[in-house]
Amino acid sequence: MAAAAGALPAEWIKNWEKSGKSEFLQLCRTLSENKSHENVTFRDIQQVLYELANHVVKGNLKHDQASNVLSDVIEFRDDMSSILADVFCILDIETSCLEEKSKRDHFTQLVLACLYLVSDTVLKERLDPETLESLGLIKQSQQFNQKSVKIKTKLFYKQQKFNLLREENEGYAKLIAELGQDLSGNITSDLILENIKSLIGCFNLDPNRVLDIILEVYECRPEYDEFFVPLIESYMYMCEPQTLCHILGFKFKFYQEPNGETPSSLYRVAAVLLQHNLIDLEDLYVHLLPVDNAILEEHKREIVEAKQIVRKLTMVVLSSEKTEEKEKEKDKEEEKTEKPPDNQKLGLLEALLKVGDWQHAQSIMDQMPPFYATSHKPIAIALCQLVHVTIEPLYRRVGVPKGAKGSPISSLQNKRAPKQAESFEDLRKEVFNMLCYLGPHLSHDPILFAKVVRLGKAFMKEVGTSKKLNSDDRMVKFQSDGNKQEDKEKMEILFSCLLSITDQVLLPSLTLMDCNACMSEELWGMFKTFPYQYRYRLYGQWKNETYNSHPLLVKVKAQTIDRAKYIMKRLTKENVKPSGRQIGKLSHSNPTILFDYILSQIQKYDNLITPVVDSLKYLTSLNYDVLAYCIIEALANPEKERMKHDDTTISSWLQSLASFCGAVFRKYPIELAGLLQYVANQLKAGKSFDLLILKEVVQKMAGIEITEEMTMEQLEAMTGGEQLKAEGGYFGQIRNTKKSSQRLKDALLDHDLALPLCLLMAQQRNGVIFQEGGEKHLKLVGKLYDQCHDTLVQFGGFLASNLSTEDYIKRVPSIDVLCNEFHTPHDAAFFLSRPMYAHHISSKYDELKKAEKGNKQQHKVHKYITSCELVMAPVHDAVISLHLPKVWDDISPQFYATFWSLTMYDLAVPHNSYDREVNKLKVQMKAIDDNQEMPPNKKKKEKERCTALQDKLLEEEKKQLEHVQRVLQRLKLEKDNWLLAKSTKNETITKFLQLCIFPRCIFSAIDAVYCAHFVELVHQQKTPNFSTLLCYDRVFSDIIYTVASCTENEASRYGRFLCCMLETVTRWHSDRNIYEKECGNYPGFLTILRATGFDGGNKADQLDYENFRHVVHKWHYKLTKASVHCLETGEYTHIRNILIVLTKILPWYPKVLNLGQALERRVHKICQEEKEKRPDLYALAMGYSGQLKSRKTLMVPENEFHHKDPPARNAVAATVQNGPGGAGLPTSLSINAARLEETTAEEPGDKLKEKTQGAVKVINKAANATPKVMTSNGNSASNSKIIKEKEEKEKSVKEKEKEKKEKTPAAIPEAKALGKDGKDKPKEERANKDDKTRETKEKTPKSDKEKEKAKKEEKTSKDEKSKTFVINAESKSAAEKEREKEPSRERDVAKDMKSKENIKGGEKLPVAGSLKSPVPRSEASESEREQKRRKVDTHSSPSHSSTVKDSLSELKDSSAKHYINHTTPALSKSKEREVDKKDLDKSRERSREREKKDEKDRKDRKRDHSNSDREVPQDSTKRRKEENGTTGSSKHSKSESPSDSPRSNEKEKEKNKSKSSGKEKGDSIKTEKMEKSSSGSKKESRHDKEKPEKKEKRDSAGGKEEKKHHKSSDKHR
Repeated sequence: MAAAAGALPAEWIKNWEKSGKSEFLQLCRTLSENKSHENVTFRDIQQVLYELANHVVKGNLKHDQASNVLSDVIEFRDDMSSILADVFCILDIETSCLEEKSKRDHFTQLVLACLYLVSDTVLKERLDPETLESLGLIKQSQQFNQKSVKIKTKLFYKQQKFNLLREENEGYAKLIAELGQDLSGNITSDLILENIKSLIGCFNLDPNRVLDIILEVYECRPEYDEFFVPLIESYMYMCEPQTLCHILGFKFKFYQEPNGETPSSLYRVAAVLLQHNLIDLEDLYVHLLPVDNAILEEHKREIVEAKQIVRKLTMVVLSSEKTEEKEKEKDKEEEKTEKPPDNQKLGLLEALLKVGDWQHAQSIMDQMPPFYATSHKPIAIALCQLVHVTIEPLYRRVGVPKGAKGSPISSLQNKRAPKQAESFEDLRKEVFNMLCYLGPHLSHDPILFAKVVRLGKAFMKEVGTSKKLNSDDRMVKFQSDGNKQEDKEKMEILFSCLLSITDQVLLPSLTLMDCNACMSEELWGMFKTFPYQYRYRLYGQWKNETYNSHPLLVKVKAQTIDRAKYIMKRLTKENVKPSGRQIGKLSHSNPTILFDYILSQIQKYDNLITPVVDSLKYLTSLNYDVLAYCIIEALANPEKERMKHDDTTISSWLQSLASFCGAVFRKYPIELAGLLQYVANQLKAGKSFDLLILKEVVQKMAGIEITEEMTMEQLEAMTGGEQLKAEGGYFGQIRNTKKSSQRLKDALLDHDLALPLCLLMAQQRNGVIFQEGGEKHLKLVGKLYDQCHDTLVQFGGFLASNLSTEDYIKRVPSIDVLCNEFHTPHDAAFFLSRPMYAHHISSKYDELKKAEKGNKQQHKVHKYITSCELVMAPVHDAVISLHLPKVWDDISPQFYATFWSLTMYDLAVPHNSYDREVNKLKVQMKAIDDNQEMPPNKKKKEKERCTALQDKLLEEEKKQLEHVQRVLQRLKLEKDNWLLAKSTKNETITKFLQLCIFPRCIFSAIDAVYCAHFVELVHQQKTPNFSTLLCYDRVFSDIIYTVASCTENEASRYGRFLCCMLETVTRWHSDRNIYEKECGNYPGFLTILRATGFDGGNKADQLDYENFRHVVHKWHYKLTKASVHCLETGEYTHIRNILIVLTKILPWYPKVLNLGQALERRVHKICQEEKEKRPDLYALAMGYSGQLKSRKTLMVPENEFHHKDPPARNAVAATVQNGPGGAGLPTSLSINAARLEETTAEEPGDKLKEKTQGAVKVINKAANATPKVMTSNGNSASNSKIIKEKEEKEKSVKEKEKEKKEKTPAAIPEAKALGKDGKDKPKEERANKDDKTRETKEKTPKSDKEKEKAKKEEKTSKDEKSKTFVINAESKSAAEKEREKEPSRERDVAKDMKSKENIKGGEKLPVAGSLKSPVPRSEASESEREQKRRKVDTHSSPSHSSTVKDSLSELKDSSAKHYINHTTPALSKSKEREVDKKDLDKSRERSREREKKDEKDRKDRKRDHSNSDREVPQDSTKRRKEENGTTGSSKHSKSESPSDSPRSNEKEKEKNKSKSSGKEKGDSIKTEKMEKSSSGSKKESRHDKEKPEKKEKRDSAGGKEEKKHHKSSDKHR
């Protein structure tokens, strides 16, 4: 209105006649001519005309003026009269509402004036009946209204006859004939449409009914899509758009009866109409049943049902209930078979898929729960068919295997269907999506499954050729060949899509296929191109997640487990084949579930391993790979404990799994990379339990066994060549390991795991103790350490024998890098490097041989030595960095490298082994000849095999012989530079034992033999500065420390080493000629140990045969002492280890009857004690005890073992007691024998320490491996006292030594010679000792008396420099021994106990006693035989009587009686006192003089020897402190023999007079004594000061006192 008002300004109306009329006409003309905006113009004209009429109504303009102008305007447009009628209509309504009558009149006049412009009909249509009446156009408005109502009713509400088909059927018949005619000619849809229109018009047909009939005919003629679709499309222009959808909806509704079945033709028509967008899916969807909520409910119900089925299968049903259950189930199934109502949505979906309308199909599936639609087979098959069509061109191009024809699939004749895939990128766009909707239901179409897998394979192949798949964070890496970054990313996306499809579609589908092995193999074709990390990830998803996502899979899982249980219950060795076939069938579809169950059974019942392994032969490659994954998953199960409840052994489930691993990986071609990487990762995480798996795998696959139970024959065979090892070295004749070991090797090399595994194991050995050990039981820590070590040895052996030289050298770095950068322990580093040196030398040697063709043996040897120098020179340089510079003062890097780089193969040829194997083959051949049943051709083959083997062995022996000769030549040339001995020979031996022998002798059984042979070899080569005597002495003297610090397997190897050492010693001991030949003039048996360079020496400096026999006896005695000590500790490790060692050295020890008996009694006691407590110790002890008894016949009495003279009555002071049986030796002999003990066992100072350090430093894990034991280092309150006592004892010993020497001039000439060894033997030794005493003196305040004693001691020691000096408690004469008995015993006790505690760190040792001589001899009136008998009776073990208090307690009666019967003439007490006083005065004077001189000497020597002290590592200084008085003294005092306290001793004498036998009270007194002794140690030391006279009187009381002393000690026991 505003616009109109604006269009007609008021001026125009005022000046209408002048200018207004013309202006108005001009406006109307311009508006009419503006054709560009039709709608706008139309509205504007309406407004202008309305405004004009409005002015007339208001009275501003006359109606005739308006009618005049309107008659002009009417010509401007054709529809102007209609516009004018509209304006009148509006004004009619407006004016009829107004109360002003004038306006209504003006309006009527205007209309009347314009009647000639607008027709009556239009006005009748537009104006109100009342207005029409007033205008005179109708007579009566009422009649007019009635008439219009009638017409409307007739038009819209009255049903006409043509709606009823049967009444008016001619038109429809013609319509059907029209649509049903043959359409093959040139009839088009347009032509037919015109005919239809004519029929509708002619026969008055209902258009909706016509549309319905067109659809019905289309349903019946589905092949004419091209005709009907355009027809319907054109027809729809005449109808409302919704009509078609409603008609289809009515059709669907018709079939929604309870038993109605919608025809597929209807679905198809709907689908085609949807595809051509003639109807909307949303509009049609609402007409379909069932509703979405019902579908959701049904899906949930299916899941619940599936779970119930699972529950039923897992429930244990009793047989009586089973029948009822089955009947119920049948009823339920019958109920279910009643037809469910039709699901029209699924029907439509199927039709959509068939016509290729993927878009609409997808939107229907999205409305439903996942995989609900495809769980219906027809839909799944329709979708599969669509995928077939879509991938066809790509599959034909890249997927068809060579030689396969295949049946090509024709594409859909439908332009709107998805585009067919021509490239892998196209797959991603459509096909992968379709497959994801299919999910597990791809199982309905195995052919499509195979096609998809082949396409995946082709894709991976394409990736593999132009790109490289890497298993790190970026999945696909390209070898850059100009590919763009986009292509790389596309490939990565494609690869991840492929993995998703595998996870979501392929594996679940395989699960639902019924044991289809071909599909499994086909899938493996693709899988094997993935790195194992991806494969295992897929298997993990498959096993742990996929089965829970679909009701069907839940059922399948339950059925699989049920079936697996059925098979496993019936699996035995006898029915492996049929059961194996069943397992195979089951595994093709559901390997993860099946193997999970099988492995759970194996973990429980290890006897299933063999049948299961045998039954797995029907598996596919994919299943083997899944098995590997399942094994790793079972191993890594975090819920399982790796230890048994007692925490001392590895769980049996882990052992079973490891055993299964080894067997299954050997027998079947399963990829090992994952398993090996798992072990490596566990090692990285510091967990060594899983090494058990590696051990089993290497053992089974490579045939390399690691066992401590090897016989000596096997060990001997192991020192030969590869052929001999294979024939005679292993327990099982492991055949056919070539393929499996090659597989293992490839897996290690391909994934670069060979060296990392070695290094991790080498590092983990210590990790076991320090990191992993923690709270674990010591026994378990030992087991884990052994397992780690054994696996390293086994694995290293595998690499050495299977890797080519190049591979090995390429992977193993040099020795200094291994030790310094990778922190590999030296023994392991050399173990890994050794094969490399051997390879290097042999290849260099071959080069040199080829270069010069010289055949002489000399030439060959020279070339060999040259090649050795070339290869080993860099090694000599490299090893220098491994140790402190001080080390190389004594041994050269060359010697060190030579020792570590050689093996038994280089030192000796096992001729016996070769002969043994050759003889076996000869016997075999003879047996073949004698066998009548064998067919001739087989005979021939077998004989040829044996002959070939025999030739190989002989050839190998010859080759080894030449090699050994070359090596010995090389060693002969090298030996002079080996031992530099810049400090002392003793120091050199220490270094040799510490850095070479001890670490290597416990590395492996062959190394143990090697160490013993090497020592012998060094001796035989007459190596300068090498004291064979010292070396053997050191090895046999202090075995407690080394034994205590070994693990079980190390103890076994250490035992082998001792066995071989004893074998050599026993050979020399057995025959004077052998000794003279092999030792007589050898520098190793010189008794004067000069610092360097002097190895000549006259015959007097050599140890003669008889003295050597004494020394050997001493060694046997030491071994017995150590063994008894270990057995008495009560410590598990000590007892177990010593029993293992004793079992190993049985062939050569014990040889002496009384030592054997002592040992036997102690072992018997262990058997009794441990029977209930520790069954494993009991078993060991029983085993040893039995073997020992069987060897008793081979033992000899002591006098046959070494020569003993009966002592003269008055020569008491001149005899030396050497060991338990050495009482009667003339001094000249015994000093010799004793001298060694002085240099070794008796050195209280650094020597002893060095030895213990030698043992301990090398195997210092003992200290660490027994953390519990370290605790009790306290109780140092009474230590200083003990140290004082100790010093006093040393002084008194020295005094007595001097006296003895004065008394026995006969001994001096020989003794002098020995003195060089014993006393003069480089001053350092004395210095060491003095250093020690000085240290103790500095630490402990002294009384005046002690100071005096010290001075005397120094004086005498100086005097003795010119004379021989023997510090040997065992080398005392009986009388002196008696006098000195108490102090010397106390000292020895304290010393030994301290040194023991160094290693054991304060363990409680209930053992008492000096490891020195037992009870001294009584006088010579006793015959030698009686003495021997007494010895056996009284000190059943060689250690001091109280050392064996347990074994003695059994013999209390006899020993007590024995002593009573043996009263020997004794001095009266007053006489004793006088004698003692004199002796004491003399000794005090001497010791004062000696002390002064010693102090001067010490200052001089301190400079020389501070170095050697500095070199000792921290732990040894700690040890020294402990020796010097920081260890708990309660243990020492407890372990001292009761008679060591003078006060108690006298009391005991009195008691003994009154009681003939202390048997009854013995035990109680013993315990009292134990309690008192710790507090009593202070008193004891005070006694020593206050009552020296008493003590010496008592000491000199001879046999009588001795007897009483024994009684008292017995009583205490």
